[in-house]
Amino acid sequence: MDKMDEELKCPVCGSLFKDPIILPCSHNVCLACARNIIVQTPEGETPPHSRASGNSDYDYLDMDKMSMYSETDSGYGSYTPCLKSPNGVRVFPPAMMHRHCSITCPLCHRSVSLDERGLRGFPRNRLLEAIVSRYQQSRAVAVKCQLCDRNPVEATVMCEQCDVFYCTPCQQRCHPSRGPLAKHRLVPPTQVAGASQQQPAATARKLATCAEHDVENYSMYCINCKIPVCFQCLEEGKHGKHDVKPLGAMWKQHKCQLSQALSGVSDRAKDAKEFLVQLKNMLQQIQENGVEFEACLVAQCDALIDALTRQKAKLLTKVTKEREYKLKVVRDQITHCTMKLRQTTGMMEFCLEVIKENDPSGFLQISDALIKRVQSSQDQWVKGALEAKVGPEFDLTLSTDPLLQAIHQLDFIQAKDFQETPLLKQKHAGGLKVTESAGAEASTVPPAPLLQLEKCCTRNNSATLAWRVTAGPSVPIEAYVLELDDGNGGQYREVYVGKETVCTVDGLHFNSSYNARVKAYNSTGVGPYSKTVILKTSDVAWFTFDATSAHRDIVLTNENQTVSCNSYDDRVVLGTAAFSKGVHYWELCVDRYDNHPDPAFGVARINTMKDMMLGKDDKAWAMYVDNNRSWFMHNNSHTNRAEGGITKGSTVGILLDLNKHTLTFFINKEQHGPVAFENLEGVFMPAVSLNRNVQVTLLTGLEVPKNIQQP
Repeated sequence: MDKMDEELKCPVCGSLFKDPIILPCSHNVCLACARNIIVQTPEGETPPHSRASGNSDYDYLDMDKMSMYSETDSGYGSYTPCLKSPNGVRVFPPAMMHRHCSITCPLCHRSVSLDERGLRGFPRNRLLEAIVSRYQQSRAVAVKCQLCDRNPVEATVMCEQCDVFYCTPCQQRCHPSRGPLAKHRLVPPTQVAGASQQQPAATARKLATCAEHDVENYSMYCINCKIPVCFQCLEEGKHGKHDVKPLGAMWKQHKCQLSQALSGVSDRAKDAKEFLVQLKNMLQQIQENGVEFEACLVAQCDALIDALTRQKAKLLTKVTKEREYKLKVVRDQITHCTMKLRQTTGMMEFCLEVIKENDPSGFLQISDALIKRVQSSQDQWVKGALEAKVGPEFDLTLSTDPLLQAIHQLDFIQAKDFQETPLLKQKHAGGLKVTESAGAEASTVPPAPLLQLEKCCTRNNSATLAWRVTAGPSVPIEAYVLELDDGNGGQYREVYVGKETVCTVDGLHFNSSYNARVKAYNSTGVGPYSKTVILKTSDVAWFTFDATSAHRDIVLTNENQTVSCNSYDDRVVLGTAAFSKGVHYWELCVDRYDNHPDPAFGVARINTMKDMMLGKDDKAWAMYVDNNRSWFMHNNSHTNRAEGGITKGSTVGILLDLNKHTLTFFINKEQHGPVAFENLEGVFMPAVSLNRNVQVTLLTGLEVPKNIQQP
């Protein structure tokens, strides 16, 4: 019976019901607890939940219908003094004592007003009293402490509020008589047992009497009001015109209905018990399968690591052979060069001694042969004797990107329904494994394209992807859809739709990793995605001047890295890179600087004016400089004059920090002036303007200077 503890406990005090009464909402509370939750309402106001519409559960509790109750008052309520006796003591008229009082159910929070009888207007739940008595009697036998860990001993006390039996050590440890527990009442278990043994007999001897007619027992059941009634209620009360049935017949009928309902609940409870057994068994299975799966995963990963270790050993062997070959070649060349140098040095010393001789005839006898010997020795040195046969660099390139991508894509197979087409897709190693499902049209949907990793590459902030499909001619393909994320793990976006199987995407962020995937579609539907490939753009920007966007007077040489001009007027040329994110630094070396011109260096939008000095429009941000001083210029506004200029051989550095949205300039590795521009937003391209008196060479892929002054 321990499982129905909560059914037998009062929702107010938390203890077993004592003298329970039935509220109109069918919930029960102890009579003493009901006294504590009575509240007074303002005169003329009804409780919130009793102001219901005509179909409310409490319509039958209005004042007219409550006239059926007895005039006897319970004497309990929230009393409001209204009169004063001659001796100064406040008294209460019985008729007014409960007129403005109400009680709220602690479970459903519905309120009902009390009539002049107070709590006596609510029927006693004698059936619940009997069940509580039997429950207490069953627990009174051999009461044990409920908090002992092992081998519980006999209980010595019971807390009426906690409804827990304690032995003396557990009571002192878990329920001390101080603090918030000081008000709890501790009683001996025998007292609880004695009360439970006496109460059923008393209850059995006392028959249920009518609430309105104390001397009459219940004999009939009112169908309309759904309550038991006595004979006088039918003769004198308002139940005379209601449908009634014998109490015994309705008792048997309701017992039968309750039994049938319990049968259905019992079946569900049985299923629930079996389900709990399955869940508990599943716990053990999950634990065992998890350990086994972890072992398999570790074994598979260890096998991959072993294969990688073996391959590493092979590659190291190749590097060792290459190193030994280069060392041998260099050592042989050192030996040969040392020998030649020794011979040459000896010949030079001999020639110097010959020159010291004063015998002309003797000198002329050997001079001709000696001159030819010296010239021959000189020719041997010139023809390549002083060139290294091998370089210090190793011409071995190890491409780890495909393997790294495969490692990143390594994942478990999980079956998922493909929502766009009648196919079943499975995530496999970061991509999709496609199997046909039932359906006549499934085979006509294009399969997932295969990305050709050996042809996929990145250059600066551009990415090239290539793919192919294995579908036969019976599966037509209308076009492909290439998607990339934002380089920061965000949502995918379409970057290409067409029939080509190779696509180059420009304008990506530097030092970013992009996820790319492709799918195909035809008139039947859209096929599944390919495996996802990871493309990493360059950490730093390598770029040149852009010949296609330069002014026609601009002259580009040295593979578009050196720029000059044919005009005396300033002309603009842009770089091939476009920046919208990250930190970038590049330099321009001044190769020619005649007649003290003032070239300008900086960044610009792609549509900046090309036939005027950089910075004169609102689409360029620049520093123009001569041999003595410099200015910052944007939208033809000149600011921050700084002393110090450029000459032939000087370098001008540009630092574009789009994380801080600033532009800073350097001359000969030193910051020139303060931070030039702030709050830069958008896409910027390297730019320079010059005339025919200046020539500069672009240097890219440089590290960011360390000595930067904060704005």
